[in-house]
Parts: sequence; C-alpha cells; structure tokens
Amino acid sequence: MIQVSNVSLKFGKRTLFEDVNIKFTNGNCYGLIGANGSGKSTFLKLLSGELETTTGEITITKGERLSFLKQDHYQFDDKRVIDVVIMGNTKLYEIMEEKDKMYSQTEFTEEDGMKLANLEAEFLDLDGWNAEPDAAQLLNNLGVKEEYHYMEMKELPVKLRVKVLLAQALFGNPDILLLDEPTNSLDIEAIKWLEEFLINFNNTVIIVSHDRHFLNKVCTHICDIDYSKIKLYIGNYDFWYESSELLQRQMRESNKKKEEKIKELQSFIARFSANASKSKQATSRKKMLEKIQLDEIVPSSRKYPYIDFKIEKPAGKEILKVENLTKEIDGKIILNKVSFTVLKGDKICFLAEDDMVKTTLFNILMGKEKYDKGSIEWGKTINPGYLPQDNNEYFKTDKNIMEWIGQFYDIKDETILRGFLGRMLFSGEDVFKKVSVLSGGEKARCMLSKMMLEEPNFLILDEPTNHLDLESITSLNKGLCNFKGELFFTSRDYELNSTVANRVIEIHKDGTITDRSIPYEEYIESNSKN
Repeated sequence: MIQVSNVSLKFGKRTLFEDVNIKFTNGNCYGLIGANGSGKSTFLKLLSGELETTTGEITITKGERLSFLKQDHYQFDDKRVIDVVIMGNTKLYEIMEEKDKMYSQTEFTEEDGMKLANLEAEFLDLDGWNAEPDAAQLLNNLGVKEEYHYMEMKELPVKLRVKVLLAQALFGNPDILLLDEPTNSLDIEAIKWLEEFLINFNNTVIIVSHDRHFLNKVCTHICDIDYSKIKLYIGNYDFWYESSELLQRQMRESNKKKEEKIKELQSFIARFSANASKSKQATSRKKMLEKIQLDEIVPSSRKYPYIDFKIEKPAGKEILKVENLTKEIDGKIILNKVSFTVLKGDKICFLAEDDMVKTTLFNILMGKEKYDKGSIEWGKTINPGYLPQDNNEYFKTDKNIMEWIGQFYDIKDETILRGFLGRMLFSGEDVFKKVSVLSGGEKARCMLSKMMLEEPNFLILDEPTNHLDLESITSLNKGLCNFKGELFFTSRDYELNSTVANRVIEIHKDGTITDRSIPYEEYIESNSKN
C-alpha cells in the first residue's frame, strides 16, 4: 500500500501538486491520467522516491518492494539481458553478485564461510534458484527469444530493449508496480499478454498510459490530475470520460430536477457494470459503482481540440488501384507484388511488424519515394492528404504558428485564423510562438490543422496518435469516425483501430499482404486463434 498525505510539489513559482491525499491499495490497478504537462510521470517519480515532495509525505507499507518501469533504454548497455531482468529485484541481484564474488576467491576464512552461508540462506528465501528460469519465462512471454537472453543490452534493437525493461519491472512479483507508458513500442501480442498479466496481478499497480483500450482493460480505478489535485474515481477510463461528459451536460441543463439527473446516472452505471463483467473484479467493482453519487464527479478543466475533416470535393467511383507493387531496400524485398483496390467508404488499417515498411508504402503512394515495379493509379477526383510520422521538415522555419498555418489557407484574415487555431488549443499569445520550438504534441496539432484546412477527400495517416495526449487522441478518433472520405492509417492505438477501420491490410515479413474487409478487432481475434 502507498499512502500519499498532504503532498505538494512546487518548481519555482509553479505549483504542480497541492495538498494531494490518496491511498493506493492491494488488488487494484490505478490509471493516472491528465493533460500533457499535468505531472503524470513526475507523480510516479514522487511515489518511487526519485523526487522529494515540497510538503507532505509518501509512505509505503513496511517490507513491501516497489518496482518502477522507466524509459531509459540505454541504462544497462553493458549488462546481459537475463541479468537486467533479475536486477528488477535489487536485493536478490546484489546477493547473487556477492555470492559470485566470494566463490571466485582463492582463499576462504571461517568468517567468509559464515558470511557465505548467510547469503545462501537469503538467496533461498528470495527464491533465487528460480530467478533465471523466471526471468527467461517473462522474456519469452513478451516476445524476446532465447537467442537474446545472454546477449548484452547494447546488442539488442530498441524495441526489444523496451520489452527487457518491462520484464525487469514485472520480475519477482513486486508489491507495488509503477508503469510509465508500458505499451510504448510493444506489439499486439505483447500488449495482450501484459493485459492478462495485470488483470491477474494481485498487488498494487499504478499506470501512466495514452492507450485508452489498455486502461479500459486493466484499470479498476482512474486517478485524474486536474487543478493541481488528484481525484480518485472507481471504474475504467471510459467510465471516467463518459461520467465527466454526462455531468457537464447535466450542468448545462440546470432546469431539470436532481432526481432526473440521478436516474440518468444510475442507468449509466448499470450499463457500465454489465460491460465490466469480463474482468475478474466484476462483482466487487459493480458494488462500488453502485455507490457512486452525482456530486462525486467534478467537471474536468482539460480541453479537447476540435478535429473535423471536411471534404472540398467528393471522390468519384475510381479511388486507388495498386498492382504488383514491389520495393527492395538493402537487398531485402519489403513489398512483394502488392495489389489492392480501394473502394468507396474504405477505411483501411495497415499492419506490419516493421514500422519502416508501412511508412515506405505511404511515402510511395504520395510520390515521396520511388518503387521498383508495379503500378499506382489514383482516381482523377482524388485529393490525398498526408500526415507523415516524421514531420520535422515542416517546421524548419522561423515562422510563428499564425504565419505557418496561413500558408495553407487562402483567407489571411487574422480573426478567422485565430478562431481556427483556438479550436486547436492555440490561444492568446500562443499563436506567435515559433513553430521551430513547439513540442511534439503541438507540432502534431499543427499538422492536423494543416490537413483540415486542405480539405482532402483521401487521408493517409502514419501513426497519427504519436505525441498526442488522451484528449487529442479522443478528438482525433471522433474526427476519423465522422470522416466521409477514404482513409489509410497505421496506429498502435487499439481503440482508434477498432472504431475506425472497416478493412485491414497486413504486410508480412516476405513483403506479401493479407487483405480482409473486416473490422480490426475481428481481424486480430481471428489471427490469435490461428
């Protein structure tokens, strides 16, 4: 258990947290949410002891072990993969090192013998003999094959290093588990395994994640950082989000009786209780949900950008036809006689183990890269808009946001441009910031703004949720669901994939494709059964 009592944190004149009181208990999984810059990762560092509070205290039940997943992929470059995992239990790893050191001695004193005996006893208590097999099992479950287990970390690609660090955090059944963006760079199978692991994990888990589907699957509670406070809600992310929207709607309808409000909320809770029936905590969760009162839910201060892709001219019957498209890079065929035809209303999610393959295909379709063989035939009425994964080339300029966005809009009226930028959360003096110094999230919102102003009837989006906060991802999701044109996209956001895509094209390692006109979720489930 972690008890947070009257905790405040200040950086200079800025107050990040003020008088926070919250208790994290065993058997629960807490999703920590908040707008970008609200202090989610900082709060995890406070809980872990990496940062000190300005006032107040954080206490952990005596004897409990805390494990913290961080994103430093290069911290253990000279260590063996298997050892890095075992280092998740610091005490056990230190004992193993001390044992190895003593056994390498050429001479032993009686005192050395006693010390070694004590070390062996501690080693046994910590289940040390199973350390390597347990670490290997975790790695295998996350998709890190045995051939990598005894390599040094620096020999692994970054995607595998991420998995090793996750295995380290999970190793040895910690009492308290802190996870900062645990699904970053994980493939679908690894995410599914992690979901099941956490659902069945009996200790305390606190997670920061932008993956809404992941939060919905594993969380029993949501901790919302807002107004420098942290408020605890029972239920998953969708429950929190829809509850907040419900309350705001009800507050606008102030002429209605409170009984009507309560009735609506109770109906809403009942529906969510039924939806939660798949989780192992269903029974207890339902009881807790039924106790929620209207006044427990406070409207959020966070803002959602307005994302709506209008179409200048609807597409004709001919959209896009690709035949026998072939591309080779460094002697390897990544696209092998790829053929598909896009039909009216298609919203296609592209999958590939290597992100570079999807990006290359999109670049080829947009004329930014050459292909070796085959043909690409766009319909004469098609006006494609492209959101690349790497957008840095668009921001190598001294222009401010107002000047930058004005390049893509015929009307130069400042009032109109300010109104548009305001809906994308650039207000006041923000519009005069140089685009070269914008954050990743701000650049992403600028690129989405550009696409909306261009009004294309065909969208190609390469990892559009990168750098976006939950609010922006939610708005983007709605915008793509409402888009009336055709769409190609690739994304790690399960919720976006499953609610937007009506067709899936998977590019395999040999460059061939599987093309199925079924929803994303159905495609993933059918593959997992094979």
